[in-house]
Amino acid sequence: MTAAALFCLVNPSGIYTLPPEKLAKAVELYQLHTAIHFGGTAWSILLLWLLLRRRVGAHVRSWAARHTASPWLQGFLVVPAWLLLLSAIALPVDLFAQHVERHFGLSVQSWPSWFGDWGKSLLLTLAIGTLVVSVLYWLMRRSPRHWWVWLWLLSIPFEIAAIFVIPVFIDPMFNHFSPLAKADPALVQQLEKVVARGHLDIPPSRMFLMDASTKSTGLNAYVTGIGATKRIVVWDTTVKAAPTDGIVFIYGHEQGHYVLNHIWKGILFTALLTLLFYWLTYRLMQGLIRSRGHEWHILATDDWASLGLLLLLFTVLGFLAEPIGNSFSRVQEHHADIYGQEVIHGLVANPQQTAANDFQLLGEVWLETPYPNPFVQFWTGSHPSTAERKLFAAHYDPWRPGQHPRYFTK
Repeated sequence: MTAAALFCLVNPSGIYTLPPEKLAKAVELYQLHTAIHFGGTAWSILLLWLLLRRRVGAHVRSWAARHTASPWLQGFLVVPAWLLLLSAIALPVDLFAQHVERHFGLSVQSWPSWFGDWGKSLLLTLAIGTLVVSVLYWLMRRSPRHWWVWLWLLSIPFEIAAIFVIPVFIDPMFNHFSPLAKADPALVQQLEKVVARGHLDIPPSRMFLMDASTKSTGLNAYVTGIGATKRIVVWDTTVKAAPTDGIVFIYGHEQGHYVLNHIWKGILFTALLTLLFYWLTYRLMQGLIRSRGHEWHILATDDWASLGLLLLLFTVLGFLAEPIGNSFSRVQEHHADIYGQEVIHGLVANPQQTAANDFQLLGEVWLETPYPNPFVQFWTGSHPSTAERKLFAAHYDPWRPGQHPRYFTK
């Protein structure tokens, strides 16, 4: 009997708990993750502020101007320089975070492999970031008062294109994928039943096993992509550690995001939030350049010397927007939990026990603390806590007399 199953037997109420040794590790890991998140953000803001005060943006602009008089070509010098600076600022925090993951056994990725992934991420950031920021400053030059609106309009199709492209071109750069049917045909048959209930078009040819065990000990299964790139991905660690019924529930949760249109709702929500985000950035840049531009040697918003200020504002506003985005995400994740538990009804013997066991297993594997700080959970939690999810799963039975499922009919 697995540890997860044993805990559920001794905890019929569905309370998520951990044995003493794991609990101590989970609490320590939680504290470290919290420190990394808030401390890393503060570190980035502090360094960007110091670079702004030291007029590094003006120096980089002048350096680029000595090489070319074209504002467009200057961007291909200025933007990579700033992106490299950002990567250098974040690297100590990233290294410490990876050290923590390795220390607690969540990561088994070697340092050469980690640096290889870091290098590939940096190259992608340089390529995509240089193009995007160059277009942004071109918009600033063409439309000084409304560039933020044009940026917002362009960001929406860009986000949709990214969702379409990432599973096919980006993900394979970092992980190896193979047909799931070859590794676990019985699991594929079960997943097909769940797919059919959701009326999704995901044939077995688009169900993949990801070789996650070379980097992580965690468990996961998800749906990614849209349209022709939509696919199911199951980590090989999940196949090895979780029972088939548990994997079916995990997948059912992920399918819920698609069936309940969470992808498109998320795009709409993000679009509304980024509209406010870009407008605030525009207003703050205008005001700060007007009042402090002479001190920082920034001539105007579209001056390449302003890029450091822009990155600082993006970092600060992005941090302040975290609880808004995460609150929205937690609602969607809860609805997906409900859908996942309902969609497996009749496919597994006991959906409540299956879901509760899953959350216990996931909590143990990922070392999730049973006692998250309410403020930290509000600010950083993209999902309800594991304790909340397990407790809900253990008591949610819409098929009993007098109750009704939310997304299916009896």
